[in-house]
Amino acid sequence: MKIRLARIAKRIHSKFRGLYWRQMFVTVGMVLLTLFLLGASFFSLSYSYARGREDEDLAAQAQVVGQLSVSYLENGRYLDMEELQNEQDFQRLASFAATVSEVDFMICDVDGHVLLSTDASLSGLVVTMPEDMTAEVLKEGISSRRTDVDGLYANKRFVVGVPAVSADSKEPVGVIYAVSVTTSLDNMWSGFIGLFFMTAFVVLMISFMASSITTMRQIQPIREMARATRRYAEGDFDIRMNDYGRDDELGELAASFNNMAESLQQTERQRREFIANISHELKTPMTTIAGYTDGILDGTIPPENERQYLQIISDESRRLSRLVRRMLDVSQLQAMDPLREGKHFDICESMRRVLISMERKITDRNLDVDADIPEEPILVLGDKDMITQVIYNLLENATKFAREGSTLYLGVTNIDGKARVTVRNVGETIPAEELPLLFERFHKSDKSRSEDKDGYGLGLYIVKTILEQHKEKISVTSEDGVTTFSFSLATE
Repeated sequence: MKIRLARIAKRIHSKFRGLYWRQMFVTVGMVLLTLFLLGASFFSLSYSYARGREDEDLAAQAQVVGQLSVSYLENGRYLDMEELQNEQDFQRLASFAATVSEVDFMICDVDGHVLLSTDASLSGLVVTMPEDMTAEVLKEGISSRRTDVDGLYANKRFVVGVPAVSADSKEPVGVIYAVSVTTSLDNMWSGFIGLFFMTAFVVLMISFMASSITTMRQIQPIREMARATRRYAEGDFDIRMNDYGRDDELGELAASFNNMAESLQQTERQRREFIANISHELKTPMTTIAGYTDGILDGTIPPENERQYLQIISDESRRLSRLVRRMLDVSQLQAMDPLREGKHFDICESMRRVLISMERKITDRNLDVDADIPEEPILVLGDKDMITQVIYNLLENATKFAREGSTLYLGVTNIDGKARVTVRNVGETIPAEELPLLFERFHKSDKSRSEDKDGYGLGLYIVKTILEQHKEKISVTSEDGVTTFSFSLATE
């Protein structure tokens, strides 16, 4: 039995643990609390006001009756009803009491003994009002209570007592009690309570429906995001959030979610392309190495040619090693933050060192160099080794594809608080549609395939990666055989 109850409780908890029900319970709870506080305040104020008005009315009527009963009380005549009808004072009292349809009066002496009552139900009874009430009237001048007068009445009534004061001695000669015959205040209260609960029910229903609609509008995009994230976890990046035309936080979240999906899809596409490209790049040297090695082992390659093919195997092995090293360099570059330390260095010095290191390659291709490098240092923000690598890769690329005997240009200028570095060569014009692809991983044009012996396609990609780490971009133009690469760095 306990296990069954626990399972039922668990199912109920799992059903109502969602954000929709939590929001609903909070809204309903707040509405109920607000209605309770407002109702309690309203009932308290209205009851106090109605009770005060009731007391004032009963006290006023009791005082009038007291004034009419002074002479009767002063004479001390304990007469029955039939004898008192002939008395002028009683005639006046009875005439006034007859005009009051919802109040009974009790005329008492100073000891609280009822001498006369307009309540027919008390006829023939010996009634004495509670001593504390009589004492309160004589001491305070008024007593107001809601009581059944020690069981005299079946239910509680409002009873207000005032003293009857002699006009001559100014002393109390008796006590007049006014008793509310009807329960008008209770009826009013019952009406208020019924109206309150009806209003509370209507307000609660309206709040429930409004909260349900608004909460569902908020929950629906979140549920879609949850479903989408599960699809993303499965590797499906095609799903997108619906555009609900909202300009609030959920609308911004949906737009950001779709942007994230686009980025993830692009990253996944690049990952697959990277795997395909790297597989292709590794396959070629490995196939060459395996083929020539098998040829030497099975005797297909003559012994006199073995040295030649062993040299090819050695070159391909080194090329494969350089390719792997380049890929590791790219991974390391993407994990670095060169601007974190905020260091400055002289970019002119880095450019001179690159020229010195490239001297042999430039000389082998019979190239001239036009170096526009100022003697004064230009301090730029960034990582010295990484920027040096950028300049080296650009100048090496320009050297490879420059027309033999032409002139290379390497220069730097200080413009608007930035140092702009330019590398230019003269060679074949790069088609406009191919320019955006130059910085992609493993991109090689037909020209590069024939002249770039390494065949990596990673040099310019490393350049773009390093500059992106420095929050900068590189531009390239190619017109009439002149190809120009340029980028900027923030100066000190």
